[in-house]
This record gives sequence, C-alpha cells and structure tokens, in this order.
Amino acid sequence: MLGRHQDPIVAIATAPGRGAVGIVRVSGRGLAGLAQALTGILPSPRRAHYGPFFDAAGQPIDQGLALYFPAPHSYTGEDVLELQAHGGPVVLQLLLARCLEAAAQPLRDDPATALLPGLRLAEPGEFTQRAFLNDKLDLAQAEAVADLIDASTEAAARSASRSLAGMFSAQVDQLAEAIVRLRMLVEATLDFPEEEIDFLEKADARGQLAAIQRRLDELLARTRQGALLREGLRVVLAGQPNVGKSSLLNALAGAELAIVTPIAGTTRDRVSETIQIRGVPVHVTDTAGLRASPAEAADEVERIGIARSWEAIEAADAVLFLHDLTRVDEPAYQAADAQIAERFASVEPARLLHVFNKADVAGAPGAFERARPGLRLSARQGSGLEALREALLERAGGLASPEGLFIARTRHVQALREAGVHLAVAAEHAAQADAALDLFAEELRLSHEALQRITGVFSADDLLGEIFARFCIGK
Repeated sequence: MLGRHQDPIVAIATAPGRGAVGIVRVSGRGLAGLAQALTGILPSPRRAHYGPFFDAAGQPIDQGLALYFPAPHSYTGEDVLELQAHGGPVVLQLLLARCLEAAAQPLRDDPATALLPGLRLAEPGEFTQRAFLNDKLDLAQAEAVADLIDASTEAAARSASRSLAGMFSAQVDQLAEAIVRLRMLVEATLDFPEEEIDFLEKADARGQLAAIQRRLDELLARTRQGALLREGLRVVLAGQPNVGKSSLLNALAGAELAIVTPIAGTTRDRVSETIQIRGVPVHVTDTAGLRASPAEAADEVERIGIARSWEAIEAADAVLFLHDLTRVDEPAYQAADAQIAERFASVEPARLLHVFNKADVAGAPGAFERARPGLRLSARQGSGLEALREALLERAGGLASPEGLFIARTRHVQALREAGVHLAVAAEHAAQADAALDLFAEELRLSHEALQRITGVFSADDLLGEIFARFCIGK
C-alpha cells in the first residue's frame, strides 16, 4: 500500500447497508476536472453544493451534496471530493463506478491522457494513511481515528477523541524534547573534551535524567490505563468445581450465559462475556473448575478444559480465585485449595483477588477466610457485586475515573517501556562520570528513537501496513 500512495483513490466512506445518507470519497492531486465531470460545475472550496450527480450520458444518477477540499486544507492533505447522496447501496455503487469511469475518460485537448490517471479503489485505512504521510496526523493520532470508530463505551470514545486531538502525542513529544536537550549537552561535552568541564556536575545531568525518568514513569502509568480502556480488562474466574464461577459470570453479565448445576465439572470450556463497569470494558471468562491434580479430572474433555483454564489465567489482567464458603472447613477442600494456590504463585499479587462466594448461606468468617484477605459475596443474591466491580476497577489502575485519559495501544506501552530501559542504562553510565559519556549519549539516542516510534517518526513500512490494514474501507 505504501508504494502506491501517489495514486488517486476512491471509496464508499459510509458503512454498508441502507441509510439516509451515503458518502463516496475521492482523494488525490488535481480533482477539479473529476468534480466538474460528476457535478457539471467546480464546487466552491469547502462549501456544500446541492445538485445532480451525472452519468456518462449526462443523466442524473442522484441528487445530493458535493464538497470540494483543495489541498492542503483537507483531511488527507490532498484534494478531496466528497459526494453525499442517498444511502442506498445501488446508488452508492453507481456513483463509485461513475467516478472510476469519468477518471478514465480522455481529455478533449489530449486524447492520450485520462482525466484522472490511475484512480483506483482505496484500501482499508488509506485515506487516514494519506493524512499521516502528508503530516496532517501523526501515527498515534491516526490510530486514534480507528479507536474512535471502534469505541464500545463512552469513556473509550472520549479518550480516543483526546488522543486524536493530540493530547497523548504532545506528552510524548515533550518527553522526547527533554531527552534531546540532555543528549545535546552530553554530545557537546564529547565534542570539546579540552575544556575539562565536569559535565555531570555543571549541567546537573543526573538531575535532568532523574526528572525525565519520573515523567516517563508517569506517562507509562497513564498509557497502561489508556491501553486497558481501549482493549478492556481481562478477568478470569478460577477455582475448584462448584464454587460458583458460572453463577458469578451470570450475575456480572445480568444474563444466563453459563449453565449452572449442582454437578461438579459442568463447565468444560471457557465461556466469555464483555461487560461495562463505569464505561470500562471488562472481558470476563468463566473457566473449567480446577483440580488439585490432572489425574482427578473426570475424563479427557475435562483435562483439556483445565489446561485451557490455566492458559487463560496466565494471560489475564486480573484473576478472581473463588472459594466456596459452605465447604471451606472440609479438610479435603482445604487441601485441594492449597495445591491449587501453589500454582497461583506465578500470578502477581496485584492480579490475584480472593473471592468468597455463597455468603448468603455461610456463617461468620473463619480462619480459612481470614488467612486470605478478599471479598465476600453471594453470586446468587447479588450482594457484594458492587464491591467486586470497584475492586476490578482498582486493578485496572484507577480507571474508576477515566476523565482526562487518552486512548493508547499495547505498542505504545512497549515503546515507553523500551525507552525506560534505555534511560535506566543511561543512569548507570551517568554514575561513572565523564568516563562513560559516549555510552550515556547512545542510550539517550535509543530512548529518543523508541519514543518517536509512537508518533511514527521512526516506523517500518510493515508496521504502518499492519496498522492501517485494520481500518475500515473509506477511512
């Protein structure tokens, strides 16, 4: 796609199906002739013109609005023509075909030249890619366009809008500028060693670096939150059979999604549902009941289900370890729970939450419950669910108040982490005083490049292709 970014492109910009209005969008260089062929006039720049759209014989295909945006004052930075017609699929396909037909027509004064040579159908995300390539948007803003379209909650939509407005990019750029200023000081000292200036002391390089690291840590924390807001919090319900995992999934979802019976091992495979907690998407997965050892599984199907349960646990952002309050005093239950808990040693404490279910039929908290601080609830009656929702939001990094957050992606988090690693190595070199200034400068350069990958200053073509291929056609 990147190799053909000079071609004029056209696509239906509205979603498939019937609607009141449909849009055909064209972007390229020199669209004035095409606009005249389709509308009979050259529409005034950035002013809506109402009139017919003509076919090759001069007959109206439809009547609607034509908007013409000459370069560079357009979404893509090129000339853009938008035809807003009635939103029937047939009408839009006729207009699309007419654009391609008119573009291929020869010029009157030069029959060997087409009206708009090379006009082709746009690929997914190509209009926004043109905006990026023509410096109308940086890469983080371009990604925010897709995130705004795909937003499934109000909080995600507002956060994507902030990223599209450049909030995230501005913070990344400010951090990158601070690194560049420090790098310039380091390299200036390398260029003039005869001055014998104690650079680290005079310029307070260590203090500047520490301040940059603090700012990066703060930005990384907010970026993790933004990534969770976009991608959702992955929550896994885990525990022995018949502790109430399926009942809790149904209670959180407000629907009978999972089968609930007194028979142990009813759930054999993962059952997932996405819910919203104060606008934050939460992907809840019910898993097969865990056994103390694979040999205790009833059959091969249950063994496979348990293996998948552990896979889901490893990938989760939060794991709810459910306990049955009606059985916690049974020695066999306690022994099995202890063996399962040993495997949870690989789960970070921040991701693990003990949940004690069936509080409606249990007595006062006993020793077993007191040894595992967590939440008491009744999935059947719904008591304690609000406290559980609050706890999940806390594990999402404070997303209980997402106002002011910007949308972010996993690659942004990875780039910031990489920048942080290079800054940490730079701090080690800074501690060696002037003897390691060249290595200090190199780590600052690598950190700067990691940050610039977020906004697209340093981005491989295959990364750009992957990003824009996920967009819808016409955007």
